Amino acid sequence: MQTIIECSDGDLARAVAARESGSAEAAESELYRRFAPRVRLYGLRHLRDEDAARDLAQQVLLLTIEKLRSRSIREADQIASFILGCSRTIARDLKRREWRREKQRDTFLVPEAFEAPAADSTLDADHLERCLARLAERERLVVVLTFYGEKTAGEVGRELGVKEGNVRVIRHRAIERLRTCMTSRDGVQ
Repeated sequence: MQTIIECSDGDLARAVAARESGSAEAAESELYRRFAPRVRLYGLRHLRDEDAARDLAQQVLLLTIEKLRSRSIREADQIASFILGCSRTIARDLKRREWRREKQRDTFLVPEAFEAPAADSTLDADHLERCLARLAERERLVVVLTFYGEKTAGEVGRELGVKEGNVRVIRHRAIERLRTCMTSRDGVQ
């Protein structure tokens, strides 16, 4: 009897399709181990992005295993050809989708609509601290709990004993005051 590693690609595909309890999982793992690096390299060559290549490998091998489980693949011995064909098709679809996004971005994105940040703009932490100190205590608590504590309006409201809608109003007004303070030269509101 041969081990799972000694099995041919076709034998692995048949084991996955048979869905026998222990051997199917081992066959799926071995199939993945054999083909994932190949599909990733194919993706790197054609997609030119490591993350996209890894996503391609996941997508292709998931599709392959699903097709084997549903017994949609007739020629188990041709599993390598099936995987390569899927890789080619999915990579082409991904490239086409990215091309469409770029075309839409170029068509609908108006560069003048956004103001580019100044090259030397950095956050003046001392100035921000002075502006925060000028806020009312409740406004400051809402801002701090929201942005530093990463709490929702409902959580902040429960903690401070205020309605959720009121927290949103307080936060909105506090942010406006901070914005005004941060954009003024002297920091006076």
